[in-house]
Amino acid sequence: MERKKPIPRSQRNEFNRGNKLSRNTDDVKNLSVGIMDMDSAIMYYFNEVIKPSVEINDEKVKVPCIYASPERWTQVSKQGFLRDKKRQIITPLIVFKRTGMERNDNIPVDKLDANDPKLFYTFQKKYSQQNRFDKFSVQKNLEPNREYYNVAMPDYMTLTYEFIVWTSYIEQMNRIVEKVNYSDGAYWGEPGKMRFKTRIENFSDSSQVDGERLIKTTFGVTLDGYILPETFNNYTTTQKYLTPKKLVIRENVDTNLEELAIEDKGGDKGGFEGGELTKDIFSVSISNPFTLEQGLGVSISNNGIGFDGSAPLTQEISIGQDVSTNANVQFNTLTTNELNIGTGTTKFTDGGISGSVALTGSFVTSQSATILGDLTVTGSLVSDLLIIQVTTRSVDFSSGSNEFGDTLDDKHEFTGSVDISGSFILNGYSVNEISNDSTFIDESPTALVTEQAIANFNVSTLTTDETTYLRKQFYKTSSDIVSTNTASFNAITASAPSGVTTTSINDFVFFINGQYMEHDAIAIRQTGSAFHLEVNTTSIGYDLESDDEILAIGKFDS
Repeated sequence: MERKKPIPRSQRNEFNRGNKLSRNTDDVKNLSVGIMDMDSAIMYYFNEVIKPSVEINDEKVKVPCIYASPERWTQVSKQGFLRDKKRQIITPLIVFKRTGMERNDNIPVDKLDANDPKLFYTFQKKYSQQNRFDKFSVQKNLEPNREYYNVAMPDYMTLTYEFIVWTSYIEQMNRIVEKVNYSDGAYWGEPGKMRFKTRIENFSDSSQVDGERLIKTTFGVTLDGYILPETFNNYTTTQKYLTPKKLVIRENVDTNLEELAIEDKGGDKGGFEGGELTKDIFSVSISNPFTLEQGLGVSISNNGIGFDGSAPLTQEISIGQDVSTNANVQFNTLTTNELNIGTGTTKFTDGGISGSVALTGSFVTSQSATILGDLTVTGSLVSDLLIIQVTTRSVDFSSGSNEFGDTLDDKHEFTGSVDISGSFILNGYSVNEISNDSTFIDESPTALVTEQAIANFNVSTLTTDETTYLRKQFYKTSSDIVSTNTASFNAITASAPSGVTTTSINDFVFFINGQYMEHDAIAIRQTGSAFHLEVNTTSIGYDLESDDEILAIGKFDS
């Protein structure tokens, strides 16, 4: 059979053989926890631990606990109970359903990367084929490799369930509720499997009669669970690791170590003291030597020479000038947090700057700045908050607009007089005049009247006809319903005198059977001696009927 050419190393994917261990013979399976495990824990705890039961005719009967499918829950929601195939109400019975699921923020877990989690819980398998105990290993002082398993941290979740319990008698219901309430705060689940802490919410009772008496109780259960899939994106959440075995190499030699000792200048064998070898006769060198390179302002005595450990190497580092506390240090430029420098007439100290300072670039300060002299800005001045304290000032703006504040609760105070040569707008209404005209002859919509104008206003200036018209306000009840959209009144509309706005629908208010009628759905029309109210039945939503009572208030002639 023809063999394929091996792939070059540069084209191979990263492959770690330490992570590729066979799991065929493992009795430790991949750990996984799903939503079904938590539902099963609820079911198991009710049926095998709480074991709800009632007494019927002096006989102890077990209460079944079932998970409500969508069809069952729909039937419960509509009818309030469940029926069997013979259309009989099933009682006693416990039905539950998972109603919600959300992440538990009280136990945050950051896996950094779900495709390759970095957070694990590690446990060691006490006995395995690689970690077995035998007498040969004990005699040879052999330490076998250990077998570890890394399990990715799960996502902690909070699940909520809703339970409904039906019985025929209150006493039966009390026995079930007592058992359920007593299990509050326990860890629910099957022994040898995952268990989850639960909390019982409040109970609500109700009774109903549908051919037979039923006692119904509902309560909620909150379960603190966790979710860990067996695999995610071809990645197994449970991994197996083996510690490397130790390889110990020992040698037996015939040469006396004293013969290898190096004599010092005095003729003594300095390698021994008290008959024991104290000097290492071996040396270690590295393939990649440690090298120092000098940079700007720094000099090294053995620049560029690498140290590989085979021979001692001394390096002396210098910076070209003395930088001790008593030395005179010279720099072309200096950047520091604290200054105490004198340069001619300008002094820089930790308390401030005295003298003239010219800035050609930008200037940023995180603290307050106080300027004792004048501040001249040739460009724009931008400020979040501007507080000005002056004795006198003169401001001249040739053009431009100003805006003060950005919300309705902003308050702007002015001390002194305000001179406005144009108009101003108040809540969307334009005002350009404050008038003392007590005759109100102009009828200007943009003028405000003064107290003097109101005080000098003479009501007697109104004519008799105008006074009479203004006082007209009469109540009328409809005399007939002419059609489904027209009501008739025995009344005549008051005519407005000259100089007064003509009478319109806005001078009347109508009520039908005590309910106000909107003006945008009605109209008025004088037909001879009859006053007609015409109704847009499509807009108002109903027709007029013969027994409807319609009341009108407005400017009728009498």
